[in-house]
Amino acid sequence: MISGFVRNCCFGDAVDLYYEMVETSVVRPDCYTFPVVLKACGALSDGRRLHCWVVKLGVVVDFFVASSLVHMYTRVGVVDGACKVFDEMGKRDLGSWNAMVSGYCQNGRAEEAMGVFEEMRLKGMKMDSFTITSILPVCAPLDDFWKGQLVHVYVIKEGWECNVFVCNALIIMYAKFGRLRQAREVFNQMVVRDLVSWNSLISAYEQNNDPVAAHAYFDEMKLNGFQPDVLTLVSLASVVAQSGDYRNSKSVHCFITRRNWITRGIFAGNAVMDMYAKLGNISYAKRVFEGMHDKDAISWNSLITGYTQNGLVNEAIELYDKMEGSEGVRPGQGTLVSVLPAYSHVGALQKGMKIHGRSIKVGLDMDIFVGTCLIDMYAKCGKLDNATSLFEQVPRRSTVPWNAMICGHGIHGFGEKALEFFEEMQKEGVKPDHVTFVSVLSACSHAGLVDQVDRCFHLMQEKYGIKPILRHYGCMVDSLGRSGRLDMAYKLIKNMPVKPDATIWGALLGACRIHGNVELGKLASERLFEVDSKNAGYYVLLSNIYANVGRWEEVDKVRSLANDRGLRKTPGWSSIELKNRVDIFYTGNQSHPQCEKIYKELEILLAKMKILGYLPDYSFVLQDVEEDEKQHILTSHSERLAIAFGIISTPPKTSIRIFKNLRVCGDCHNATKFISKITEREIIVRDSNRFHHFKDGDCSCGDYW
Repeated sequence: MISGFVRNCCFGDAVDLYYEMVETSVVRPDCYTFPVVLKACGALSDGRRLHCWVVKLGVVVDFFVASSLVHMYTRVGVVDGACKVFDEMGKRDLGSWNAMVSGYCQNGRAEEAMGVFEEMRLKGMKMDSFTITSILPVCAPLDDFWKGQLVHVYVIKEGWECNVFVCNALIIMYAKFGRLRQAREVFNQMVVRDLVSWNSLISAYEQNNDPVAAHAYFDEMKLNGFQPDVLTLVSLASVVAQSGDYRNSKSVHCFITRRNWITRGIFAGNAVMDMYAKLGNISYAKRVFEGMHDKDAISWNSLITGYTQNGLVNEAIELYDKMEGSEGVRPGQGTLVSVLPAYSHVGALQKGMKIHGRSIKVGLDMDIFVGTCLIDMYAKCGKLDNATSLFEQVPRRSTVPWNAMICGHGIHGFGEKALEFFEEMQKEGVKPDHVTFVSVLSACSHAGLVDQVDRCFHLMQEKYGIKPILRHYGCMVDSLGRSGRLDMAYKLIKNMPVKPDATIWGALLGACRIHGNVELGKLASERLFEVDSKNAGYYVLLSNIYANVGRWEEVDKVRSLANDRGLRKTPGWSSIELKNRVDIFYTGNQSHPQCEKIYKELEILLAKMKILGYLPDYSFVLQDVEEDEKQHILTSHSERLAIAFGIISTPPKTSIRIFKNLRVCGDCHNATKFISKITEREIIVRDSNRFHHFKDGDCSCGDYW
């Protein structure tokens, strides 16, 4: 009867019948009973009670009973319990070995899984296809490509290269290592392919950012008579997002909707929502989210990430707060990784610290991804000491936390310290990647270390074989431009092996703004408008260059061109967090409850500044107005309003932290130095480029930014 229930998947009935047997019957279970009923156990409590009966009746020595216990413990996720039974077994069959390998794999313990696999191999245990398909996914987390190749050799030796399940696992393994040629060779040599084979290959190209090839294999799959399933469409949604293919995004959505995959399962809805978010169509992403009957943590995480990536950080924070208040969904690793960048963006240190507390409570503070996001949050909120302290605690075997520390010190202008971390990283045997070099080059550029930028650029190619991408060239152009070597920067752009994008020309245009090179700035802007005509910031930069030299007719032309194209300048704002509340100020803000006190404080500060020698720099007023109006415009810049609010709202001599969405202007930078001296405060300002630490009339950037 128990066996009959199990065969018909009535597992609860099988377990209940076992309990009825031992409680009401004189018949005792034997070594034939336990293997059957252990298959039905879905709860650890039932499994442990059965284990006690096994020990009590002395049948633990039975080979089949012991094997069933191993399978039961791995199935409920108690791998240590399975390991204990496994170690005490006098005899083991292939099923027991496989149970241990897959149990470790399914519970994220890759090293132990590989250890069991190695023990099997050394003891001469003949493996089957289940062993191979269990161990291949372990190779990527261990970063052991050589081991994956050895398994492939074993597959060929045993004649399993025609086994469809083994070949599918090989394709996935090669894809995880970015070895698309080998993945394609395995696929091409398959005599029989199923839908999983096609899905695996499409996913391989999608995961390795080759959307064109992924789409081509999707078309070929349909020509071969295979109808896509939900997994195919999930990969295709990602392909569409990578390609920026707005037209086909609707087609994918319609295909999934017609089959009711969104209403019947969370997986498809999450994929469509993520696709729209990556395409910048956040309103559609929100609509899909709201239309889903069931939502899991990934659903919430996807929309939070979408808001953050599209600059809607307040919406991301509000959604996270709503998620915390919802029933049935608990924020996990993915949630914390999604929302922390939003707090970093607005400088919400207190809320970020609250997330840190939650991560400690749930045991995620040492998770490599959560830990790195916390390091990034503390660095971008001006707390480098906290970031460094956390960095010393998290695992540092990958580049991710190192990159965060290098980048963090870079945006604070501590280029030498960033280089020290870079050197220490290499000494500890962590190989830098292309992101590392973007962080190093950017850090050196911000600190004016032009020679070090050049050295690291060549080191990247000659020692580590990393081919420069546009972001690396952008750092080089930025470094040369900031230091005034505009001709060298332009020459580098002309000799680049790749076509310069908006980032490259934008860096050159920004340098022309700093050094007042009108002609080269005009040339850079012309190239910019060819590759990115919809970014209002570039029109603003060019008009600023003309305004600085008093060419107001040219200013009007540029502004008219931007208006004709329907472009609007991003409004400048500055935020300050006090008493767990974030106040945001816009330039000329008159709506704040303490508006009168703020402007009165600014008048007092201005008078004191002028006594100390402050002279307003009207070149940063980009309107052709009278001098007194220019003074008012400078005084009402958003960062000055936020600083004044901080002064009247906090005790004397306490530090003030300001966050600005645009680059701080030269006059405000000069004025803040005077304010720091007058008030005897440290004023920390983070603009769109970097941090400025003002103290005793000086700035950490050394007036180089």
